[in-house]
Amino acid sequence: MPSSGHRLRDVEHHPLLSENDNYDSSSSSSSEADVADRVWFIRDGCGMICAVMTWLLVVYADFVVTFVMLLPSKDFWYSVVNGVIFNCLAVLALSSHLRTMLTDPGAVPKGNATKEYMESLQLKPGEVIYKCPKCCCIKPERAHHCSICKRCIRKMDHHCPWVNNCVGEKNQRFFVLFTMYIALSSVHALVLCGLQFISCVRGQWTECSDFSPPITVILLIFLCLEGLLFFTFTAVMFGTQIHSICNDETEIERLKSEKPTWERRLRWEGMKSVFGGPPSLLWMNPFVGFRFRHLQMRPRKGGPEFSV
Repeated sequence: MPSSGHRLRDVEHHPLLSENDNYDSSSSSSSEADVADRVWFIRDGCGMICAVMTWLLVVYADFVVTFVMLLPSKDFWYSVVNGVIFNCLAVLALSSHLRTMLTDPGAVPKGNATKEYMESLQLKPGEVIYKCPKCCCIKPERAHHCSICKRCIRKMDHHCPWVNNCVGEKNQRFFVLFTMYIALSSVHALVLCGLQFISCVRGQWTECSDFSPPITVILLIFLCLEGLLFFTFTAVMFGTQIHSICNDETEIERLKSEKPTWERRLRWEGMKSVFGGPPSLLWMNPFVGFRFRHLQMRPRKGGPEFSV
């Protein structure tokens, strides 16, 4: 976050818009309720490729677990129990990924730095507000501009290409759930791989899988590597996210060593503010608050995102 002096220079060099300015703010003058009814999506090539890769890797893991390890097993209940657990974790992980990717992370409306909007704020005499020169919006406290989303994001933690979105005030919960479920499914897959290798070594390789031994070994080794990489990455991200929430400090604020000017919500208060309400099983549910929306393409100017 820029220092106060820098922000003041931004205000001086980029004054608030007047009625006669040519900036087109018609596409961003909608209310917060209208914005909430739209599905958010960032049209970034790298992010979309990473998101598709994430889904393909999860589908690959599910294929190996189901068709290479569980279905050929002679133990019926072993296959059923582990199949249900792994597929539930995979569904929850992908659902959390979708919610993270398609949820507005807390974008500030573009072009709201107008005299009319200023008057509606009913500011006190001498009160200072800041304007982002890149998206021409009034910049709330703790908001940062994302160069990929082309928007200022409230409580922006970071931009993650794997979910093709920023992690911010409104979707941090789903990102935490995504990292948690991927880490759990990775551990489960690694345990199943270990048991499968032991079973095949003790018995006959031709009987422990419907695939040929060389193909079975290759599929299992690749799944082990994928599980190790996914677990390491998501476990670290899950830990840093929980630490940030409990300390009410985003990753950007921590890296820039910014002194807090807000009243911090520590530990459980921070968790409640992100996950909503007192601790319950609903915290683990990525479908909470989900509702189907009427899909209608609405082109927008000045940014890589579109809303439906």
